Amino acid sequence: MSRCVIAVPMQQTEPDIRVFLIAEAFRFIARASSMSGVRRIAIVGSLTREKTDPKDADILITVDDAADLTGLATAARNLKGAAQTRNKGADVFLANPAGCYIGRICHWRECSPGVRASCDARHCGRRHFLHDDLDDVTLDPLLVKEPPIEVWPAVVCRTAVPGDLMSYLTRFQRSEGVS
Repeated sequence: MSRCVIAVPMQQTEPDIRVFLIAEAFRFIARASSMSGVRRIAIVGSLTREKTDPKDADILITVDDAADLTGLATAARNLKGAAQTRNKGADVFLANPAGCYIGRICHWRECSPGVRASCDARHCGRRHFLHDDLDDVTLDPLLVKEPPIEVWPAVVCRTAVPGDLMSYLTRFQRSEGVS
């Protein structure tokens, strides 16, 4: 198990927003960690820093090349919907086992070729619920290979962890038996 360093507690202007996003992120992570084909789950973005008013919850998931993304898409829509109740957002980024960024989870309930003229995915519907809008969104290869905070299947911290996030990370680790 990696040793995580707790960052100094921060002063928050809206403490419920940050805590709300962290709680929803961990609710999503608990669901996603039990899904077939999911290899690794990490938290990236503003929740890993002491940002008092994060705009969203960003999760990076490594999935098998043949993993069915249907359940993950449903869980991601639930996360995004919960965040939107507070005028915030959520993104679930995907990587393959080779450590390459492949896109995001599609936010549409129905994902098939030609269903939406407005879909900007390179290969809309080729792999259901993979939104490969790589012309608009890409992740740094180092971020994909070594995200700041891996949550599952093992905890690995590559940055100081804010105290509020550490609290949820510790509880998740105990409840899920994560090393």
